[in-house]
Amino acid sequence: MIGRLKGSVISVSEEIALIDVNGVGYEIHAAPRVLQNLGVGEDATLSIETLVREDLIRLYGFPSENERQAFRLLQSVQGVGAKHALGLLQVLTPSELYEAITAEDVTAVSRAHGVGKKLAQRIVTELQSKTGALAGSTGEVIAMAARKKAAAAPSDPVLAAKADAVSALSHLGYDGVEARRAVARAAESLDSPGVEALIKSALKELAAA
Repeated sequence: MIGRLKGSVISVSEEIALIDVNGVGYEIHAAPRVLQNLGVGEDATLSIETLVREDLIRLYGFPSENERQAFRLLQSVQGVGAKHALGLLQVLTPSELYEAITAEDVTAVSRAHGVGKKLAQRIVTELQSKTGALAGSTGEVIAMAARKKAAAAPSDPVLAAKADAVSALSHLGYDGVEARRAVARAAESLDSPGVEALIKSALKELAAA
């Protein structure tokens, strides 16, 4: 199986990049944000997931091994195929995906094209149930997200304030992922981030986005 490719980009379309590796052209399927970062004539290195079926062999490319593992993990959920997995990784980074799963943020997961609320709920439920059995980098990232969630307890005022601010913004109708990003940026700009200050600063961040 091919797990990594390094070569020159020959062409890029909406769904596929053609990469020349020592005179052999490989068609690589990838998310739009990945393809947009590939330049014709430039060198590229991608982690590759090889899908083999009775009627096709298809290569999917990712900028990191972590994304490749997330792509593989997502497809372990019933009803989630390669297209769904790519769609999810188009709107969520692996760390954001694992945070959303840990926080049971179905709305964030359902942002991906073709992923409705029912499928998003299944992804969150099934992947949470598999967390204990996961090994390697993927399991470590999810475990890290779980520890991060547990750390946001009242015993840590800053983390508790950030969690409360994200919750408040979510109740105001903001997307969970966007709320977490805005609160994180707000916390960096404040010396003593309390809940009210974080919310006000985060709202400014969201308005400017």
